[in-house]
Amino acid sequence: MEKPKIKKDAPASARRRPISGRRRLTAYTRAEIAEIFRRFSIQRPEPKGELEHVNAFTLLVAVVLSAQATDAGVNKATRALFEIADTPQKMLALGEETVGQHIRTIGLWRNKARNVIALSQAVIDDFGGEVPQTREELVTLPGVGRKTANVVLNMSFGQPTMAVDTHILRIGNRIGLAPGKTPEQVEDTLVRIIPEEYMRHAHHWLILHGRYVCKARKPDCPACVIADICKSSEKTTAIPAPLVPIETLDEVVV
Repeated sequence: MEKPKIKKDAPASARRRPISGRRRLTAYTRAEIAEIFRRFSIQRPEPKGELEHVNAFTLLVAVVLSAQATDAGVNKATRALFEIADTPQKMLALGEETVGQHIRTIGLWRNKARNVIALSQAVIDDFGGEVPQTREELVTLPGVGRKTANVVLNMSFGQPTMAVDTHILRIGNRIGLAPGKTPEQVEDTLVRIIPEEYMRHAHHWLILHGRYVCKARKPDCPACVIADICKSSEKTTAIPAPLVPIETLDEVVV
C-alpha cells in the first residue's frame, strides 16, 4: 500500500518526525561523564558519609533518623544513644520512650522513635538480628525506603548503589547530568551513565559536591573542579578550580 504524501501546505505538526516518548538521559558525552568522576575521585579519593555510626545497624538507624533532619543534628542526638544501644537487641531493650528521649532534638522524633523500635524488632524477628544485605529485604523494615536502603547497601556493604537525596536531585537537573522529576528517574539515569569503576563512591561525590560547591541557593562555581565541563545555565565561570585533594576534616559539619 502506497504511503500517503504530505502536501507542502500541510501543517507543521504533520511534517514532524514521530516523537519516541523517551526522555533524554543526559546532556553529557561518555567521555565528559568519565572526566567528571575522574576529577571527583582525585578531589576526594575516599569520600565518607557524615552520619556517625559504628556498624550497619547504627548506620541504618541514623539514616532513618536523618529524614527531614541534618546529619549534624542526627549526630548530636545519636552519639549518646549508640554508646548504650549499638545492636537491635539493645535498642529494643531501651524501649520507645527512652529512645525518644535521646532523639527529641530531631524533627518528627516521636514517629522516628517508634520506627526505630519497630525496625529493631523486625531485624531480630525476620533477619536473625543482622541487617539484611539486599534492597528488597531492607525496604520491608519500618521507616526504610529506597534511599535509606541504598545508603546502607553502599556504605556498610560496599554495593555500587545510588542514593538520591535533595543534593543529587538538584545537581542532576541543574547541570543536566541526570534530568528527572523524581529521585527514581535520576537514580535510574545515574546508574546507567556513570562508569562502573566510579560507582562505588559516586553518590558520596555528588552529595558532597552539592553540599559544598553546587549549593542550593547559589552554586560556588569558582570552587568547582568541573566548571569547564558543566552545562548549567546558572554557572558563572568556565574556569575549573585547581584539582587537588580535599582534606576530609575541612568538610565535617559540626
